Amino acid sequence: MDNSFEQTLQDGKLYRQVNSLIVAHLRDNNLTQAANVVASATMTPLNVEATPNKLLELVAKGLAVEKDDSLRGVSSPLYDMGASGPVAYGSVPAPRTAAVDFRASQRHETRHLSEHKNIARCARFSPDGRFVATGSADTSIKLFEVAKIKQMMLPDSKDGPVRPVIRTFYDHIQPINDLDFHPQSTILISGAKDHTIKFFDFSKATAKRAYRVIQDTHNVRSVSFHPSGDFLLAGTDHPIAHLYDINTFQCYLSANAPEIGVNGAINQVRYSSTGGMYVTASKDGAIRLWDGVTANCVRSIVGAHGTAEATSANFTKDERYVLSCGKDSTVKLWEVGSGRLVKQYLGATHTRLRCQAVFNDTEEFILSIDELSNEIFIWDAVTTEKVARWPSNHIGAPRWLEHSPVEAAFVSCGTDRSIRFWKGTI
Repeated sequence: MDNSFEQTLQDGKLYRQVNSLIVAHLRDNNLTQAANVVASATMTPLNVEATPNKLLELVAKGLAVEKDDSLRGVSSPLYDMGASGPVAYGSVPAPRTAAVDFRASQRHETRHLSEHKNIARCARFSPDGRFVATGSADTSIKLFEVAKIKQMMLPDSKDGPVRPVIRTFYDHIQPINDLDFHPQSTILISGAKDHTIKFFDFSKATAKRAYRVIQDTHNVRSVSFHPSGDFLLAGTDHPIAHLYDINTFQCYLSANAPEIGVNGAINQVRYSSTGGMYVTASKDGAIRLWDGVTANCVRSIVGAHGTAEATSANFTKDERYVLSCGKDSTVKLWEVGSGRLVKQYLGATHTRLRCQAVFNDTEEFILSIDELSNEIFIWDAVTTEKVARWPSNHIGAPRWLEHSPVEAAFVSCGTDRSIRFWKGTI
């Protein structure tokens, strides 16, 4: 592992710790406006937990150490910022080099998992991270058990060859666009170009086909379960998301939707973590925020990606921000409350594929795809610094990235039909 890469991550972690302490200190001292400003600027949750007066305690200790070192004529490496930057607590400062070849020092190991018979179009992890499913233009769905993937990646496995694919479903007649897992039950749903949403019970080992089907009126481009599991959203070629009660299959449409043009098809729809809101990314380049209870549109960010398609949109876990990606080759972070552009992550080119931008599990980093170089780009979420670019190991740029919600692992789906698993090596 390259020491400079390790140092970059250590620095980022320390910055986030410092930001959290500052926000908590301001908040606990009733400096609410200042706390809000710092929290917004640094993407720090306003309700971050910290021991009362922790910042004052650490500053007092640091000043005491600095004074003691000064009297003894030595320099404390923890406070010697110099050219090397801050160092994480309890770690040995690593020397920084002038250049970093991240492609030669990947932080993840990767493994080819399987292949579909046509383009691998989408992927989704289960909420607990135990399973990951992929959907293909060949109309099939593959379900993988993550524990078996990790077992397969071990050197010299004593148990012989491991098959991580535990289920394969065949029930669509046109390519699959998106997948989602029920938040409580062993149910996987798929949305496809054949205008259907299909329900699969993956607890049944012999089941190959759906046990329930919703027949929509349009190409189903994206699906998202409500956190309660009682409702789901379908983003389709229609400009308004279709809300379904999964018990009755009754469909509801927003009665208070803005006027949307003919190019308003929804590329992606996603609920927030509590279900209080949902977001749509549309072909007209707009990001729209909707009330999760009333289905009213509460904010339209028209031209979020100019005239290019907005291809993905996801909430942060605290629901304060939305991360979007577009075919204008930009990844952007928006403040939910104001619709203000907070950060931009630049350098990757994506103008052709309906690619994703995703957070890692801790929301410290952002991943997306560069079509020209066939690489995976990684940015620091706070500083917007590009910290790595890794060869995708696909033939041609991957069309989808999906990160595990619980650990340092993600999958990539390729136009070369293959699925790769990436696992953190720390």
